Amino acid sequence: MRTLTVTVTLALALGCTHDPGTFISANDWVEATPASDGEYVIRPGDLLNVRVFQQENMSGRGRVRADGKISLPFLNDVTAAGYTPVVLSKQLETRLKEFINNPVVTIALEEVRPLSVSLLGEILRPGTFPLDAGSGVLQALAAAGGFTPFARKDIFVLRVLKDGEKPQRIRFDYEALARADGKASTFRLKAGDVVIVE
Repeated sequence: MRTLTVTVTLALALGCTHDPGTFISANDWVEATPASDGEYVIRPGDLLNVRVFQQENMSGRGRVRADGKISLPFLNDVTAAGYTPVVLSKQLETRLKEFINNPVVTIALEEVRPLSVSLLGEILRPGTFPLDAGSGVLQALAAAGGFTPFARKDIFVLRVLKDGEKPQRIRFDYEALARADGKASTFRLKAGDVVIVE
């Protein structure tokens, strides 16, 4: 009888535990496409100032559209998103050789589009929040007002690596974040990330 009681108690206890599902610990997360030496990569919403040396009529200023392109004199629509300013300037120099000899192009980033991240779950103000580029999980939680009294402080970031693929689920330990322990403290959010607090 005692064995049956222990078995039933153990089964009930296991049934009540929280199953966080499949996830990758933030300390084990390896970025699939590491940033190129820390250089800024142009994104939709960024405001660019494109200057062609001694060619004011070929210079222009424009915001990168949602399709990743900007419109420039003589070249019309040019893909800008996904490139660093240096790489994009070299591409523009190549294309402008049709019109002038030895073009020199400089690209200035006038305004960076804020990072937009959604927060859901046991937080005071769920929603989508603009954050500064380079923000981490703690900054996102602060923007949402912190935890509700019911939060277990299980934090997950859902990140889609490729369109059409299932998002990666990355788990963060709040205590480690607060102490700036491990790789989790250096994790940077990206546009489209979703932070879920359980």
